[in-house]
Amino acid sequence: MVSFVSSVSKNRTSNVSVFLVFFVSLHCLSLVSVRVSAQTSPVFACDATKNPQVASFGFCNTSLRTDARVADLVKRLTLQEKILFVVSGAGSVSRLGIPKYEWWSEALHGVSNVGPGTKFSNLVPGATSFPQVILTAASFNISLFEAIGRVVSTEARAMYNVGLAGLTFWSPNINIFRDPRWGRGQETPGEDPLLTSKYGSSYVKGLQQTDGGDPSRLKVAACCKHYTAYDLDNWKGVDRYRFNAVVTQQDMDDTFQPPFKSCVVDGNVASVMCSYNQVNGKPTCADPDLLAGVIRGQWKLNGYIVSDCDSVDVFYNSQHYTKTPEEAAAKAILAGLDLNCGSFLGQHTEAAVKAGLLNELAVDKAISNNFATLMRLGFFDGDPSKQRYGKLGPKDVCTPEHQELAREAARQGIVLLKNKAGSLPLSPTAIKTLAVIGPNANVTKTMIGNYEGIPCKYTTPLQGLTTSVATRYVPGCTNVACGTAQVDDAKKAAASADATVLVMGIDQSLEREGFDRVDLLLPGQQPLLVTEVAKAAKGPVILVIMSGGGFDVSFAKNDPKVTSILWVGYPGEAGGAAIADIIFGYYNPSGRLPMTWYPQAYVDKVPMTNMNMRPNPSNGYPGRTYRFYTGETIYTFGDGLSYTTFSHKLAKAPTLVSIPLEEDHVCRSSECKSVEAAEQTCKNLAFDVHLRVQNRGRYGGSHTVFLFSTPPSVHNSPQKHLLGFEKVSLTGKSETLVRFKVDVCKDLSVVDELGSRKVALGQHVLHVGSLKHSLTVGI
Repeated sequence: MVSFVSSVSKNRTSNVSVFLVFFVSLHCLSLVSVRVSAQTSPVFACDATKNPQVASFGFCNTSLRTDARVADLVKRLTLQEKILFVVSGAGSVSRLGIPKYEWWSEALHGVSNVGPGTKFSNLVPGATSFPQVILTAASFNISLFEAIGRVVSTEARAMYNVGLAGLTFWSPNINIFRDPRWGRGQETPGEDPLLTSKYGSSYVKGLQQTDGGDPSRLKVAACCKHYTAYDLDNWKGVDRYRFNAVVTQQDMDDTFQPPFKSCVVDGNVASVMCSYNQVNGKPTCADPDLLAGVIRGQWKLNGYIVSDCDSVDVFYNSQHYTKTPEEAAAKAILAGLDLNCGSFLGQHTEAAVKAGLLNELAVDKAISNNFATLMRLGFFDGDPSKQRYGKLGPKDVCTPEHQELAREAARQGIVLLKNKAGSLPLSPTAIKTLAVIGPNANVTKTMIGNYEGIPCKYTTPLQGLTTSVATRYVPGCTNVACGTAQVDDAKKAAASADATVLVMGIDQSLEREGFDRVDLLLPGQQPLLVTEVAKAAKGPVILVIMSGGGFDVSFAKNDPKVTSILWVGYPGEAGGAAIADIIFGYYNPSGRLPMTWYPQAYVDKVPMTNMNMRPNPSNGYPGRTYRFYTGETIYTFGDGLSYTTFSHKLAKAPTLVSIPLEEDHVCRSSECKSVEAAEQTCKNLAFDVHLRVQNRGRYGGSHTVFLFSTPPSVHNSPQKHLLGFEKVSLTGKSETLVRFKVDVCKDLSVVDELGSRKVALGQHVLHVGSLKHSLTVGI
């Protein structure tokens, strides 16, 4: 959501005093941020101390039901006033005691100042900056996803109470990381629909749920974005503003839509954001089937639908979807859009009503959804200091507990991809000197990725490692592009050190919103630097890759002198401490890749614009993600090593599952490959899978147990898909029982070519690690 930032920033510079804060590392200036002197009281409506008259308004009466309060408010407004509330910079109606409200705030992995609704000041100079989402997802820990959400919403409320933040946060990003080149893959939980669904609904619960657990109230309002099939920003001249994603109904329903459905149905999210792109020729923000039909109709969204910033303007001006701006405004609102991030609806809605393109009742419906959300947040309940969360303030931001959770999240996500015997963990007593080399070895802002805020503080990789042993630091490259590597200095450092850590990878200059990669190689002379340093090194060589997307690192994977490889994502404010915790064995790595790492040959032959998930043998198209991709990988979804060894034994699982069908069902008299996953068929149709998981080594550690299934090959079904995952923690030489409940219709079903869920009949193979178990589904 970038296109709108500049105009918002311009409008706000008149009343801000700006401080430039430079975080200087040994080799780079890595952060310039803007801090704002701001008011110290929250924005809210129904303030009886300022306007005693509001006490008589029905919409200010907290004893009434939300819908009655909303109806009371809407009927008091003129058309011109109503239009103030269909845009993100909502206007004020002073006669009713309603102040201006800015809807746009962000909280992707911590409270962010990317949107105009949130600012930092001397009162709250920073907020806890957790790892970028792709790394947190690698923890496969649902309770962690929710715990981070709870911390972020506490800090958000604390900042709201001193006038520094709003209550509506446009996070999380739950798009599928379909193509490894996507610049925004870093913001997502990866390539798998189940993991993405679990992450989305859990993070939303953490953000939204109140301490009392009342679903009609919100701590802050989350927003699942970008709906839908959005995963291309700018690749070889094709950009998101003009891209038409051509998606089959099958891919739509088994890949792109499930996370959004889960966000609404399981997470009870307060908002969904429609995207810039078209899907099958229609802009998502103007598609009544996708908005009113699916989100509100089928999934029963309790909340508002918002456009990505300026996307109504985009489908009028860039996609030329309508002839006039009034038609664009009408189409968006009639499709089910409630709020426009930007000003387009503010400028053109009144004319659309006057031209008869739009009924005023449709505007009423839109603003009613927006007002209902603010009411659930307590915005119309009077003074927030007298409400729940009213006592939170600056003391509740960047607490030691919150900062420790940021470090713990990074530790849980970091993935060990290669480890030769005798390499990791390093002994902090045996290692007297450590060479620390690489363009990302002493970075600060790189660690927090995009949609970031100002962190409480930073611990760089160099700082983290230096806490345990004496280090010698050589940048090796002036930046991640690494046009010319300083190989000789780096080799000298590695030759004289007991061990070498190379911190390589990329940053936002090479993957970001509005910028997709064109290849999967470490940039510039980074591979040369790694290889030459490994040749010269005296001791173990640990390659640390900091990035959102994966790489073809086959050169390092196959180099016996590179003894270990770690992927650390963008590990957040405490990233350097977490990296050191893993390298020195204070923490046993347990992260698993949430996305496939492909060879360079993959992107040479697969255009990013091809949305098909499934392979096409007739033209050699290899498919996408571990569920469908048929080719070679560098590392695959779920890969990750530990300092100990875990084993799995099957304790309980059926070999036969029967689906009850009515006597006259067609499949009783003729052969069927699958049966409809219909309600009457599916009731209580579930079975248990129990696994004995043993830690066979001496190190204690956590382990993610993945339950995969290979369905019968009908309806172009996935070659393998994830049914469930469970994170367990085991001390050395101990074991535990892990239980999965498998819902036949939900978990063993596949989506057919027309988008219907079917239970495939025949042999299904369950996989856990190297263990396989066959079961037959029959009638």
